[in-house]
Amino acid sequence: MTEQALVIGATGGIGQAICETLAVRGVAVKGLSRRDGLDFARPETVEAVLGPLDPGFDMIFVASGILTGVSARPEKALREVGAEEMAAQFAVNAIGPALVLRHAARLMPRDRRAVVAALSARVGSIGDNRAGGWYSYRASKAALNQIVHTAAIELGRTHGQSICVALHPGTVATAFTAGFPGHDKHRPAQAAAHLLDVLDGLGPDDSGGFFDWKGERVVW
Repeated sequence: MTEQALVIGATGGIGQAICETLAVRGVAVKGLSRRDGLDFARPETVEAVLGPLDPGFDMIFVASGILTGVSARPEKALREVGAEEMAAQFAVNAIGPALVLRHAARLMPRDRRAVVAALSARVGSIGDNRAGGWYSYRASKAALNQIVHTAAIELGRTHGQSICVALHPGTVATAFTAGFPGHDKHRPAQAAAHLLDVLDGLGPDDSGGFFDWKGERVVW
């Protein structure tokens, strides 16, 4: 059972719901966001905020992410791809979570179950990509998936009961998805409950995997 959780992106729609759901379940939650000075667009703030934290977290949940950086919408064609947008996407969706994972081994216990989870997206799956477009977002989430998978291998060597996974939350009714009215959307509280239930059902053999909100594996 999770006793103490660290949630990054705690003021976002899903992050806040994760914090609230964990608290109802009796978990002590430390929530961090840009309000606390943690800003993935400024990588130096990750070390400044996480460095002073004491160990003891048996869950680290990275709920931060952006759909666009400097553009009004995701790219629909190659001619719309730009370096500034791609760099902004990678800073928040891939580099930021990687910098958080740098602290995971120090912050998590070695002698019991511990979970690291990062919000990814099904559109980051290379094998599931049939529609094209969304170059920066897809690529940044694919990079995140690789980072999580690689971190799981390393953590498994020192933290034998650790579980490090990427999660697809489905389409959740937050400001993040407000521009997509045609989708069936979960409420944030529903999404949080689904994702935490998925994590509860995973074991060390699942570490390094990519799972959706129903607990089904997503193809890389």
